[in-house]
Order: sequence, then C-alpha cells, then structure tokens
Amino acid sequence: MPMTPRPFSRYEFLIAWRYLRARRAEGGVSVMTWISLIGVALGVAALIATLAVRAGFRAEFVDTILGANAHTTVYQLPMQIADGVTAPGVISDYDALAAKIAALPGVTRATPVVRGQVMVTNNDRSNVAEVYGLTLDALKAIPRVNDPAVAQGNIEDFDKGIAIGSGIARELGVNLGDRIRLISPDGAQTPMGVTPRINAYEVTYIFTAGRYDIDRTRIYMPLAEAQSYFNREDVADEIEVYVGDPERIDDWTLPLLQAAGDGAQVWTWRDSSGSFLRALDIEDDVMFVILAVLVLIATMNITSGLIMLVKNKGRDIGILRTMGLTEGAVMRVFFLCGAFTGIIGTIAGVVLGVLFALNVSSIMAFVNWISGGGAWDPSIRGIYELPAKLQAWDLFRAVALALFLSFVVTIFPARRAARMNPVEALRYE
Repeated sequence: MPMTPRPFSRYEFLIAWRYLRARRAEGGVSVMTWISLIGVALGVAALIATLAVRAGFRAEFVDTILGANAHTTVYQLPMQIADGVTAPGVISDYDALAAKIAALPGVTRATPVVRGQVMVTNNDRSNVAEVYGLTLDALKAIPRVNDPAVAQGNIEDFDKGIAIGSGIARELGVNLGDRIRLISPDGAQTPMGVTPRINAYEVTYIFTAGRYDIDRTRIYMPLAEAQSYFNREDVADEIEVYVGDPERIDDWTLPLLQAAGDGAQVWTWRDSSGSFLRALDIEDDVMFVILAVLVLIATMNITSGLIMLVKNKGRDIGILRTMGLTEGAVMRVFFLCGAFTGIIGTIAGVVLGVLFALNVSSIMAFVNWISGGGAWDPSIRGIYELPAKLQAWDLFRAVALALFLSFVVTIFPARRAARMNPVEALRYE
C-alpha cells in the first residue's frame, strides 16, 4: 500500500515557489504578487515605526518628568485661623520630617523645598517663572538639571546666585554672570500694605531639562535665600520625595501620609501627568487598531492575487489531481503561495520599520529642512525632538498580526483551488 506523503512536503513547497515566480504569460499574477508583497511590507513598516515612535515619546516624556521633578510631594493643607483667615500650609520641622521620610523603605531621598511664583525681568524683557528653593546637594541630585553635557556654568557656584532654565535665558537674553531681577507680589509689610519684593540675582548656572515648559519657567534658588525672599523663615512649603521605583509610586502614599502626620497630603507625579499618560495609552491602542486595518487591507491583495493564480492554474490543478494529489495537498500548495508573500513582505516590513526607528532623528531633520523648519514644535509637544524606542513586544505583535492576517486571507482561495473538479478543469484543454 503506497504511503501518503506528509503535509507540507518538499514538493508542495517547490510547486508553490514555482507558481510565484514571474512568467511573461502570467504577468498579471506576478504584478499582483509584487503589489501584495509591497503592501504588506509598507503596512508592517508603518506599524513598527508608529509603535516605536509612540513608545519613544512616552519614555522620553516620563523620563523628563522623573528627571526634573519629584516622584511625589508631601505638603500640609492650609490652616484656618481666627476671623476666617486662612494661613498657608507650611512645614516647620522640615529637616526632621525629611529625615523621617528618607528612612522609609524604598525612598532614596527627601528634600525640603520652598516654592513661589515671580516675575523675572532683564532690561526690557520679562517672563513669569516658578522658583524652587533648595540646597546645593538637592540640586545636584536632580539628573536632568545636573547634566554637564547640556548645561552652562558650574553647578558648584549655585550658592552664589541662582540657576535658570535655558528657555528663560533665551527669552530674556541672559548669559552666565548676568544679573536678573525677581519680582514677588508678596513682599514686606509696610504701613501702606504689602509692597512687592524686588531682588537682583546673578545667573551662575543655566540648565536644560529637556522639557520646554520646565526650561522656560523654572528657577532654582538656594534654600536659605528662598526662605528669606518668600517670607518663609525657618519653614518649608513641601518635602519632595524620590523613590527607587517611580512606576509604583502609589505604593508609598499611605506610608508617607502616616509619616507626615495629621493634615498632610501627597501629590504624585501620576497625579500631575496621569491624564496625559492615559491619553497616550488610549492613542497607542487606537493607532494600533488603525494600522492593523491598514495591514489587513494590504493582505487582502494576497487574496486577489491568489484568486487570479487559481484561475490561471486551473489546467495545472486538474493535472495534479489526476496524478494523485489530494485536495489537502492542492490547498496547501496555494496556501504556501500566499504565505510566502506574507512572510517575505513581513520580513521586508520589519527591516524598513527598524531602519526608520533607528534613523528617526535624521529623517525628522530632513523633513524639517524640506518644510522650512517648525515640523516639530516643542512648545506644543513638550519635548525637543521626536524619539523612537524599539521594543521586543511591539515587534512581536506587529509580526504576529501581519503573519496571522496573511495566513488567514489565503484560506478562501486555497480552498477554492482544492475543491476544483479536475474533469471540469481539463474539459476544454
């Protein structure tokens, strides 16, 4: 009794590959194959490039948040005093509280901070800025601020003046060594009321945190000077807390509240930016669905090409069936025709997508040159450049989606070929 060849035998691959090769008599089939292959490649490349850019944007956005801001902040609620007057919430024993918080498991450091808003002026230019009063050691511990590669000046000179963002320096036309004036509406008490406080400070350090909104609005001032300037003698406004795993910052909320005592509140980095991150996650899902539809449309060309191939190969199918090929073998031959197209197109798409992700900076520079500048506006997007981050999971799901769709769409024309009656196929031959 003759043995039945096992499924996907070598001869099935050879027949499928032969059918895919270009022949002048079947130019239409060859053209459809190339259209299908290019369509799948472009769809996969677009999907990988989009996922890489979205992942890079999110990673850069989060890194700029965590690299220039506290992971969470402990502060006191305002207090009601006599006659309905509200006193601002301040922390008097800030050194002891900071030491207590720093001793919590998982907390890397805790820093007392004085905060206030001012108007900053230089000659005829002015801007609004937020001042952070902290110690030199605390400033040096902020990664995005203490970055000699992009900063100007020596951070060790911080106690001799103030540190300002590069955006403020650019808008005010300020360089190292220049003196700028800070104007606070909450100044000294006089018989005529509260007068604005105006002090001049030397710019000893200019930093670039990588976020547009931080670089153009933030100023760092020595803690003791900030306490004097904002009328916060011997108190701090808040304790900035940094932890080992910022992604799990919510795990520290309860321990921090217990350590800070009554009236304390906690504000995490997720509270300030969580809505934007959730919007990014939703946008990622929507973009994946949209591009998945694009890949599906590209793979539908495989169906069109296979239908034409089955029609042109009707005589061959009849001969193969009379020679003993089973319906399953014929179906597998044409399934492999579509699978080859999907696999080759997917591989080409992965290569194109990876190359795009690795060279996205050069591509954006070219686009910016073509458009005459302004293709990437940091004032809208927050960060200064379009980043890309290749992740194994993104590559896997892009490849899996393309291959799955490529295999599924080949089933219908392959079944049609398998069910073709050999007698009908050879009747007019």
